[in-house]
Amino acid sequence: MTRVALVTGGQQGIGLGIARQLAQAGFHVAVASRSTADTEAVRTALGDLGNTARYFRHDVSDIDHIPVLLDAIEAEMGPVTTLVNNAGVGAPVRGDLLDLLPENWDFVQNINLRGAFFLAQGVARRMLTQPTDGYRSIIFVTSVSATMVSSERAEYCVSKAGASMMSELFAVRLAPHDIGVFELRPGIISTEMTAGVRDKYTSRIEGGLVPAMRWGEPQDIGEIAVSMATGQMRFANGAAIPVDGGLSIPRL
Repeated sequence: MTRVALVTGGQQGIGLGIARQLAQAGFHVAVASRSTADTEAVRTALGDLGNTARYFRHDVSDIDHIPVLLDAIEAEMGPVTTLVNNAGVGAPVRGDLLDLLPENWDFVQNINLRGAFFLAQGVARRMLTQPTDGYRSIIFVTSVSATMVSSERAEYCVSKAGASMMSELFAVRLAPHDIGVFELRPGIISTEMTAGVRDKYTSRIEGGLVPAMRWGEPQDIGEIAVSMATGQMRFANGAAIPVDGGLSIPRL
């Protein structure tokens, strides 16, 4: 069986870190994002991932396009055996939650929750109608913000808390079919998204905010994702794994 991993947002950051590790583990990787195929990030990612990787344009918030996406992947690569629901957005504007605008709330929830849910639903339905002897999985990439409050990013925190519950819901539904569902909760990770706050957080990390005393790297997330995707965590179905260097451990 060809192992096909669909990684949303897999052209950069955490998504690319996961895609790289899956490709090294022998997966054929389908990268999906709303970027056009001729962007530098997409070309570089496909070069990193090797000849078995393919790119598919998909806007996660466009749930009507999900069947088209999955049909295209199946036609070119075969059925998806691992979905990594990674693509997401942060708060468009950081600020007082009392000033949060409905349109910013809706923008974040449409991608981080609505889009992620219905893509997982679409993949799960096909997994159940295409039985196989191989192991299959769905991985939700959330955040330590699923449980740690940042009141200036209320819509983001709520979306990640909801995605955490989403992971548990799918885990319970799919466990009888030996389809593993897991949640990865990254902490402060060095990516394009965090480049603008690097100076701010570096001093705090070195001051003890993160017990590991360093930034996380996309590879840190990818290494754990491989264990989930290959069945090494088979009986830990539904597990939520913080990948944050100890950031989310309660301390006095």
